[in-house]
Amino acid sequence: MKKLVVLTGAGISAESGINTFRDADGLWEGHDVMQVASPQGFYANPKLVLDFYNQRRKQLLEVEPNKAHQNLALLENHFHVEIITQNVDDLHERAKSSNVIHLHGELLKARSTRDRNLVYNWEKDIFLGDLAEDNTQLRPHIVWFGEEVPMLDRAIEITEKADVLVIIGTSMQVYPAASLINFVQQNTPIYFIDPKPSVNKNAFNNLTIIEDVASFGTDRLLEYLL
Repeated sequence: MKKLVVLTGAGISAESGINTFRDADGLWEGHDVMQVASPQGFYANPKLVLDFYNQRRKQLLEVEPNKAHQNLALLENHFHVEIITQNVDDLHERAKSSNVIHLHGELLKARSTRDRNLVYNWEKDIFLGDLAEDNTQLRPHIVWFGEEVPMLDRAIEITEKADVLVIIGTSMQVYPAASLINFVQQNTPIYFIDPKPSVNKNAFNNLTIIEDVASFGTDRLLEYLL
């Protein structure tokens, strides 16, 4: 069975009603990104950061996977599918995709501020005073700016073995995730789905650009692949 690797970003979840954190002016829900998505921001004002992610978590629990998520799950009938997502939501899992790696963490998990391996499933709010087993404050299980991306090496290994690469709903501007495209073997077919594609059609061999939103774009992807 051929190995299909899918890189997904905020664009695939936008159709479910999840806000892409960053606004046009660069602010995240009215906050400077370093206030709410960096270790320095957390230590300066932990309550603000916890409140920010509590609101994101509540929103996530109110939305459902969309057709793009479901189409990717359907592809498991024909390919060995591995999804590498920049998204912190669980919509791929809820759509029944089996193999999902979250590069930037998971909103429905919390972890120790000291030990990144001490992680808990967490669907409710996190408050100041909520402690992990090591007696440190719980924080969102999110990879913040300036922190290493623990799953990156695994993502590179997966991408290197792709028979087909699909990129959906990401500008390919956020590093290190954007660098993954450089690890596919030469002449691997690449499908890029985005309503405003940021890549040139001549940038890679075997590149097919599908200029559409994720739901309709993955409909067309199924036609190409099946």
